[in-house]
Amino acid sequence: MTTAPAIAIQKTTHSRLKETDFNNLEFGKYISDHMVMADWAKGEWSEPHILPFGELKMTPAILALHYGQAIFEGMKAFRMVDGNINIFRPQKHHERLIKSLDRMCMPEIPYDLFIQSLHALVELDKEWVPRSEGASLYIRPVVFASESRLGVKVSDFYKFVVMTSPVGPYYNKPFRLKVEGHYTRTAEGGTGFAKCAGNYGGAFYPTQLAKKEGFDQVLWTDHKEHKYIDEVGMMNVMFVMNGKLITPKLNTAILDGITRDSIITIAREEGLTVEEKRISIDDLEDGFKSKTLTEAFGCGTAAVVAPIAMINIRGIDYPFPPVDANSIQQRIKKRLLQIRTGAEPDRYGWNHIVRG
Repeated sequence: MTTAPAIAIQKTTHSRLKETDFNNLEFGKYISDHMVMADWAKGEWSEPHILPFGELKMTPAILALHYGQAIFEGMKAFRMVDGNINIFRPQKHHERLIKSLDRMCMPEIPYDLFIQSLHALVELDKEWVPRSEGASLYIRPVVFASESRLGVKVSDFYKFVVMTSPVGPYYNKPFRLKVEGHYTRTAEGGTGFAKCAGNYGGAFYPTQLAKKEGFDQVLWTDHKEHKYIDEVGMMNVMFVMNGKLITPKLNTAILDGITRDSIITIAREEGLTVEEKRISIDDLEDGFKSKTLTEAFGCGTAAVVAPIAMINIRGIDYPFPPVDANSIQQRIKKRLLQIRTGAEPDRYGWNHIVRG
């Protein structure tokens, strides 16, 4: 276990902890008391400091609002069985953060600055880490161009902010998908592998159209032929076919999910065959018709594992059998939770422990 690093702290004079309904934690509704902030100027980052969560002073001319230099990460901290707190896989999240920053021409954040900021913030706001089963503290680091200037250019100034939010289980019920055959989330050679703001804003419109048709999310396909599966909604997607765990092979249009990587690691340890490959719509349809496609689920930091109840392919609804405790997705989800909470040993070095 490590101790909190020396970061300047300005504590809030009014905690909102007692105003938070921990029995009804809508995702992202409540923001914890404090946030971390650091600024980039003249080629280096300032020392991070913690201050009460609140508004930032900026002008409407900041470059992030006009030209989209904004990226973020999404990660979680968990209450462990011994009372301490675990920030899950921060090093892997930092690696992805660096890739996103590089793709968007933004300055690299050193790992020491990153982990010190997370650790100090979580330790300060440790009472915000929920104690109920399936709940956690969501951690949102964000970096954006803060230079106030009109004109298309790479910014010379940036802000790094970290905030946290107590969250309950996400996607509580299996959801219905529509295969998207017209709109594109991203394309190979684009920014799909980066967690940049534009990827999400551009996905809203087709998702809203699908919801008007009675679906919960869309199953994104490749930009060239709309033939191969990329992702589901805001998550990676996995299928169980012929007893194998199958997921789309990573490319520059697909996010390298940390939950995806964790599930693959656990599945292989349990002796499951895992295949990362191109998966076509025809493959799914054939799997439904032959009854060899038995499970499908989304996976990501927010949802962890989100069961899929049905996929609509070319206007036809193909349902999945109900998910139960013996389903592969639920077995792996349980193992992942046990590692995160310390109920079983962390053999992978995934957990960063904060004093509870």
